[in-house]
Amino acid sequence: QVQLVESGGGLVQAGGSLRLSCAASGFIFGANAMGWYRQTPGNQRELVASITTGGVTNYADSVKGRFTISRDNGKNTVYLQMDSLKAEDTAVYYCNTVFRARQGGYWGQGTQVAVSS
Repeated sequence: QVQLVESGGGLVQAGGSLRLSCAASGFIFGANAMGWYRQTPGNQRELVASITTGGVTNYADSVKGRFTISRDNGKNTVYLQMDSLKAEDTAVYYCNTVFRARQGGYWGQGTQVAVSS
């Protein structure tokens, strides 16, 4: 059974940093590209950053140079280091495999990030 447990969110002032973690289980983590996504009320979930099985990363233009995605296949965990946070980064953040995110279906509970200006 697939499980994705996001953690590390919170309230932070603009310019601050947070590190999100996502513990995955129920599938072969190392064989899947992973992504971090975010959603605000009334809007669709958007891709923030992704990382391939080989460690190649990709970022939304809005977070380039500020966010860093990484993975630890030994711990079945994907991370999102968020620096220089802005009020517009406020959202619920989710992780998922890139494949499952495109197909729809299971999502974890997410972790709330709130940035005060």
